Amino acid sequence: MSYTTFDFSVADHVAQIVFNRPDKANAMILPFWQEMVDVFAEIEDRPEVRAVVISSTGKHFTGGLDLSAFAGIAGDMLQGDRGRVGEQFRRAVAEMQESFAVIDRCRVPVLAAIQGGCVGGGVDLISACDMRYCTADAWFCIQEINIGMTADVGTLQRLPHLMPSGLVRELAYSGRRMPAQEAFRAGLVNTVFDSQEAMLAAVLEIAQTIASKSPLAIHGTKEMLNYTRDHSVADALNYMQVWQAGMFLTRDLMEQMQANQEKRPAKFDDLLPAKKLVRRRR
Repeated sequence: MSYTTFDFSVADHVAQIVFNRPDKANAMILPFWQEMVDVFAEIEDRPEVRAVVISSTGKHFTGGLDLSAFAGIAGDMLQGDRGRVGEQFRRAVAEMQESFAVIDRCRVPVLAAIQGGCVGGGVDLISACDMRYCTADAWFCIQEINIGMTADVGTLQRLPHLMPSGLVRELAYSGRRMPAQEAFRAGLVNTVFDSQEAMLAAVLEIAQTIASKSPLAIHGTKEMLNYTRDHSVADALNYMQVWQAGMFLTRDLMEQMQANQEKRPAKFDDLLPAKKLVRRRR
């Protein structure tokens, strides 16, 4: 598929999503929300993909939601029956949430490389990624409070799992900017780089390292980490038992052991594509 709000490519088992509207601060216009769902559906359909890197172009990672694109929607909400309009808007919010939930559910790790401003919907997006890296000039802002609304696409649900609750609340209530070094100290980002070039080189190297591991083991690791985040320790341990009963004895395990003995890189088969009864329309 072709996309209008970002460029998409796959090389050496790593998929790259690169926001391509730097003149508009990579703001999230209406097509962006469906295109994110579509690109991750394509990633799920491409078994050669073992890691995903989301990056951007220009001065800022993203300015967040393009408010001008949603002006008409807001106007429509002021008309009609309040209950019906509310129910309709609830479904619209659910649709937007899905645009980042696909990142969280993606069966391979997703890495974000952030430069400059990461505003509003950008924080929602990176909160759904597995790992985050940024440049020294990066900053993060839960912008929604500054325009009189509650953040509604994932920030308030995922960020408390990544950072101390008190800091999340401060950022969400105040709408202040959090600079790169503070984000690093809080654990939001793994590493701060001096330049975007150095960041992208390092993040792609990390993605390549992930892609060199057993794809089944990587998928299982992400599945367990996400499940543990959302369940009790006892439930997560029980799920681990069931998972290992079905996934433990694989060719990947034997290949890795043999490769270690022979002091060579292991070679793994790709995961199988999803087996679907109904295919998506292209």
